[in-house]
Amino acid sequence: MKVLENLEQFKVVYRSGRKWNRCVEAIENIANIRPGVMHSIGDTLVYRVEDGVTRGSENFEGNRRYFAIHYYLEGGETLEYAEKSALTLAQPYQDETDREYLQGQGQTCELHAGQLVIFENHQAYRFHGDSRVRKVVLKVTVEDGYMLNK
Repeated sequence: MKVLENLEQFKVVYRSGRKWNRCVEAIENIANIRPGVMHSIGDTLVYRVEDGVTRGSENFEGNRRYFAIHYYLEGGETLEYAEKSALTLAQPYQDETDREYLQGQGQTCELHAGQLVIFENHQAYRFHGDSRVRKVVLKVTVEDGYMLNK
């Protein structure tokens, strides 16, 4: 898991690569989309705006084909994260959703407006929210530039 303090830092760290540039393009397009509606840019990225209180989960979520990126526009929430290898499988991986659910305990940190958090595929995460948060949730393919299954 990587936490970046702002979008400018993201642009510096991830300045090369079409999929990373598409993340910036998606974030810059959020004024044109409705919250909760999934959008895509090419075959490497899908994104949506979430607005409200994040529903807490008993289980951690992990992905295999996509990195998860959350960019905080307003508010904040508590994140709990862990290496998948330190957790117990609760629901097996489903290729259709690119999700697996795990149980256990992890480390926590607080995230706030302006920050971005990036989850790699060896990690799982869950959020503990009790106040309103507005954020962009992006799913970026792990492949370079295209989906191998197409």
